[in-house]
Amino acid sequence: MWRRVREILRKEFIQMLRDKRMRFVLVGPPLIQLIVFGYAASFDIHHIKVGVYDLDQSAVSRELLDRFERSGYFDIVRRVADEQEIAPLLDRRDVTAVIQINHGFAADLKSMKAAQVQLVLDGTDSNTANVVLSYGNAIVNDFAEDKMRDRLMRIDATLAAYRPGVVIEQRAWFNPNLESRPYFVPGIIATLVLIVTMSLTAMAVVREREVGTLEQLMVSPIRPIELIIGKTVPFALVGLFDVILIALLGVFWFQVPINGNPLVLLLGAVLYLLSTLGMGLFLSTISSTQQQAMLGSFFFVMPAIILSGFTFPIASMPEWIQYLTYLNPLRYFLVVIRGVFLRGSGVVDLWPQLLAMTALGTVMMGLSALRFKKRIE
Repeated sequence: MWRRVREILRKEFIQMLRDKRMRFVLVGPPLIQLIVFGYAASFDIHHIKVGVYDLDQSAVSRELLDRFERSGYFDIVRRVADEQEIAPLLDRRDVTAVIQINHGFAADLKSMKAAQVQLVLDGTDSNTANVVLSYGNAIVNDFAEDKMRDRLMRIDATLAAYRPGVVIEQRAWFNPNLESRPYFVPGIIATLVLIVTMSLTAMAVVREREVGTLEQLMVSPIRPIELIIGKTVPFALVGLFDVILIALLGVFWFQVPINGNPLVLLLGAVLYLLSTLGMGLFLSTISSTQQQAMLGSFFFVMPAIILSGFTFPIASMPEWIQYLTYLNPLRYFLVVIRGVFLRGSGVVDLWPQLLAMTALGTVMMGLSALRFKKRIE
């Protein structure tokens, strides 16, 4: 048996590596996509273009606007002279927001009244609008706190020192600077491995059928299980190679450290590949051409990414959809890979996810193998 499997493996590797384009596909696209997505996939926003409509024209209003610019998040690119100019600026996307300071802003602060600042936002992109709003609120709140402290210092220094208040002392574990990249880069690794291994497995088997070599294998003394092993193991090794290669790129290029044991990451990757290869094998049994296999892979990949918690929190989904996510192997591998990268988690911490991937992978590979066996028989 193992001699026949070895020969199939040898044939698959020769077939993969003799084609220059295939050699590039195995390595090039994952690396290119990681670099592109690693820079593009981020919730961190800097240099937000804003306009200013300052009706107060006081030293206090200019001080507030100076804080916006010095924060590093906002760039004042336009000065608005009339309220009618605000809507066209937002419509043309010349600015993302407009800061409006009304008459009497400095006088209200001096008289201890509530001084209002209006932030007019482009709400087309709700995520960007929420981030801009949170940045603006933080800057204005700090400004108001400093002004209140200065006011109390002029009245009574002792009163200012003992002024009651609640201050949040922030301490973020695992990602001290709350950057998006350490969160997204491990997730990109998981999604790229899903796309590459599942698509290659599905198309490789279909290609055998298109060129007529699958029929030759069917009439040979090779048993279906041997053919299945010979077809899936090469792409499993390609998947592991991509995991290692992309992880090294994430560590040394994007400076995302691996705080846990890399062997735990490899164990999780092996269990994860059971599901991706099983799905690729299943697609090969329902596809007659490589185009059908490619379209079928997209039909599986997009829901898997959306229901994994990679971009949208699972807790915000309807309850019945949350139950569907338990059937998604990407959900569990994201926990594993982020746990190893960011938390330094080990097998003791990640055993529920590893067990779930083992169960899903075994079931998916088993069902796909049975259907594949029935198809070739």
